[in-house]
Amino acid sequence: MAVLKHLSVKNADYGKALEYLIFQHDEHTQKPILDSNGNRILREEYYLDGINCHPFSFDKECEQLNAYYHKNQKREDIKSHHYIISFDPRDKEDSGLTGERAQALGLEFTRNFFPGHQALVCTHMDGHNGSGNIHVHIVINSVRKLDVEPQDFIERRCDSRAGYKHHQTRNYLTAMQAGLMEITKREHLHQVDLLSPAPVKVTEREYWKNRREQEILNELNARIIADGMKPRTTKYQTQKQFLRDAINDIASTAHSQEEFQSGLKEKYDILLKVSRGRYSYLHPERQKYITGRKLGNNFEKKYLSEIFAENAKSEKSFEDKAAVPAKKPEGESIAKAVRKKQTEYIPGYDYEANPVAILFIRSDLRLVIDLQNNIKAQQNAAYAQKIKISNLKEMAKTVCYIQEHGYDTRENLADILEEINEKFRDARKTLRDTENRIKTVNEQIHYIGQYQSRKSIQAQFLKSRNKKKFRQEHRSELDLYNAGVKYIREHFAGKAPSLKSLKAERDQLFQMKEAQYGTYQYFRDYQKELRTVSSNVDMILGKGKNRTPDREKAQDIS
Repeated sequence: MAVLKHLSVKNADYGKALEYLIFQHDEHTQKPILDSNGNRILREEYYLDGINCHPFSFDKECEQLNAYYHKNQKREDIKSHHYIISFDPRDKEDSGLTGERAQALGLEFTRNFFPGHQALVCTHMDGHNGSGNIHVHIVINSVRKLDVEPQDFIERRCDSRAGYKHHQTRNYLTAMQAGLMEITKREHLHQVDLLSPAPVKVTEREYWKNRREQEILNELNARIIADGMKPRTTKYQTQKQFLRDAINDIASTAHSQEEFQSGLKEKYDILLKVSRGRYSYLHPERQKYITGRKLGNNFEKKYLSEIFAENAKSEKSFEDKAAVPAKKPEGESIAKAVRKKQTEYIPGYDYEANPVAILFIRSDLRLVIDLQNNIKAQQNAAYAQKIKISNLKEMAKTVCYIQEHGYDTRENLADILEEINEKFRDARKTLRDTENRIKTVNEQIHYIGQYQSRKSIQAQFLKSRNKKKFRQEHRSELDLYNAGVKYIREHFAGKAPSLKSLKAERDQLFQMKEAQYGTYQYFRDYQKELRTVSSNVDMILGKGKNRTPDREKAQDIS
């Protein structure tokens, strides 16, 4: 699936683009990779061509053209445009896509949609993050070099004349996407519909945030494992991805918007807002809603309404089938029948008598739950039966959790919870200490800066002959200076630290705070999870007020 990406570049150094195309760069820092001698390393395989310029003098020719037309002289001007065509990794094997062929397609695309521009076209064989997908970089000078015939996708006639800048519009982008789809279709390459909204929309910012946070989580988990504990989670999830997973989960069983809204609130604490026919979602840790359009087309009202209608239709068909008594499978046990098709619901089977058959969890623990009191809505018998099974699954998940983590007794679970509580309190105290220190350092920077910036005013005051008049004219500056002097005398026994050292300490404290907040957040969520598990275990065991603490702790929960 060939995709098109666009970047607007304000960097006046056109040589940086050429360096990126031919030398290896670190994908995280975007800095060149150096060898042992400090020299840059060429890419192992690349194909480079220039259009309306020589590729290795692209920077100088662009600068000369800009100077000739007096364009791109300001810092905020867009100097160049960077387009990237990424092909599907499967195109190598399925369609025989090679670097030479991809380069030819990139040159064709550039001549079709950027005529008259100075352009670099470079094909890389090494995909991002080791994906191995072939991709073509197209870098054009924002100023057109030659006059060309007006194209249908160019809205302004002047945009086809030399000396005018590249003007990308919605029609222009649509034409490029359609042109790319035609090329890939002609070459029998894998392709998706670029003109339709993406089912799941992941921005570059979200992608990189997920990668950074995953690396931080891996480091944190390594320390936790070194301490002899088991990490609570090994995969980081962005807030948007949390919303996507929650929406998919609730929408798969919801039959109406009201049911969908209540399900999000009850299970995930997500608020749904409907405004002007559009869905917006509020993450539990956010104060601003995220629109469905930012999550992807599959999370907007139109698509989800179709899902609700399909679920309601399936529910009606399910009711009709449930009304007819079903026969149990002959010649084999019910467990074997369920193992053959785990996701199939078998009417007529008594799941309440054998709830283990739902998830195949072999345990001595007896699941006892009053399902009637836990079901909030029972529209019909079939729907109630599905809710019963869902509740049993939730209880079974609790059993899975305690078995997976090796909590053999209630006492063991309580000890782990107390240990996590202690770590959570320590993490919270450490974070608060760092925040207080940041507050103190900011206060010191404020008063010392206030003192140093007004020392010249104080010196002029001491040298002035008419001090009364000078004080009246510079009263506010002198008052601020005196306040700074007073603060320094009260808080520093000797010489006050320099602003440079204080700012360096503040930067270090901010880094510490970020790491400490990650630890605090981890143990906070871990504590919340264990409290939920403990509550579920107490419910499963039928824990009452008349039980003695010793018997409660000795109760086997494995």
